[in-house]
Amino acid sequence: MKISIFGTGYVGLVTGACLANLGQEVRCIDVDEEKINLIKTGTIPFFEPGLKERDGQNMVRGRLNFTSDLKQGVEFGEVIFNCVGTPGNRDGSANLDYVFSVAEIVGRYATGYKVLVNKSTVPPGTARKCSEVINKVRGQLNNQASFSSSIEIVSNPEFLKEGSAIYDFTHPDKIIIGTPSDKAYSIVEQVYYGLIRQSKPLKTDWETAEIIKYANNSFLAAKISLINEIANICDLIGADIKVVAKAIGMDYRISPKFLNAGIGYAGSCFPKDIRALVNLAAKRGYEAKLLQEIDLFNERQKKMLLSKLKTKFPNLKDKTVALWGLSFKPKTSDIREAVSLVLIDELLAHGAKVNVYDPIANDEVRKVKGNRINYCSSAYESARDSSAVILVTEWDEFRTVDFSQIGGIMAHKVIFDGRNIYDSKLLKNLGFEYYGVGRS
Repeated sequence: MKISIFGTGYVGLVTGACLANLGQEVRCIDVDEEKINLIKTGTIPFFEPGLKERDGQNMVRGRLNFTSDLKQGVEFGEVIFNCVGTPGNRDGSANLDYVFSVAEIVGRYATGYKVLVNKSTVPPGTARKCSEVINKVRGQLNNQASFSSSIEIVSNPEFLKEGSAIYDFTHPDKIIIGTPSDKAYSIVEQVYYGLIRQSKPLKTDWETAEIIKYANNSFLAAKISLINEIANICDLIGADIKVVAKAIGMDYRISPKFLNAGIGYAGSCFPKDIRALVNLAAKRGYEAKLLQEIDLFNERQKKMLLSKLKTKFPNLKDKTVALWGLSFKPKTSDIREAVSLVLIDELLAHGAKVNVYDPIANDEVRKVKGNRINYCSSAYESARDSSAVILVTEWDEFRTVDFSQIGGIMAHKVIFDGRNIYDSKLLKNLGFEYYGVGRS
């Protein structure tokens, strides 16, 4: 099957690489010609384990190619995936300009039967609006090609986790196909045929498919925020959140997943999707107070270690603080909504000198923070002469650092563990002061 994919960001490139690996003929399209040319040379604009290798293999096999020719992209695919970005507006709503732009392009250039698949995360009502956009464009064209073309729309949200996106795509826990058309459903089912193991995809209407993604992310964000709230209470009463989380995770209704207390969630999905759902509800006269508080609580949680740091060092002026980890989670270069960015700004505002190290994301942070902070090539370099180390992102290499060596080069042996990955007793035996989240 020939498949076109509009958008060469995170979702588009992962989708393209994985479908090509299933034997489909895939063409990825983007208006950014410079970006397309870089990808053709093997340069992926972000880090995702295994993606570069899979892209390269399928390009060599001739199953995956790239173009900035929009008309050619529409003409090529029997199925056209809409994988463009949906960034948040200032009011929290999702910016759908790119989504509707693709719908307009498809309406303008499509001939014959096409299935337009919205894979980007979009609010309920988007597929219906895309249909209106296409019909409007076709009405304006008023030519034989527009009359002979039939375009059906499917809502097919993605559920990819950054850092494990290839595995998630190839081992889906669910495939949602939202469409009123049995024919369009059958075609998209064929696209995923090699991934369907135990059960058929879930067929829904447009709006149900669209809100499933928001509901999914809202639930996970709520679970993270709840365990963080309990962790904050554990700090006050002297309990250990790691034991609490282990115990409640034994309840099959709760499960242990997403019960790791820490300094908040971030990234391109949870914050944006929570705010978009709040905005969507408000436009229909409903105040989603629980979702509002989840978002507000998470922003507060990003700063919770700062109060402990300022209690230990009331005056941070000219003190050096090392941040370990800058990306919003391990195995990605993504720094969108990252806790590290909040901590950097707060530390600089208090006059601290900031050393940072991340295995992948140093350059991404440099683009937005410039030379206001010191970029280091290792955890050890960043810790030298520092009064405190703050563990922000739990990359594996931070789990195995030699704290005997670290302690010998720090000005003060103080560790703030924002992800609760360290053995507090071990660090205390090595002479460190240890501060975790909910582990007082």
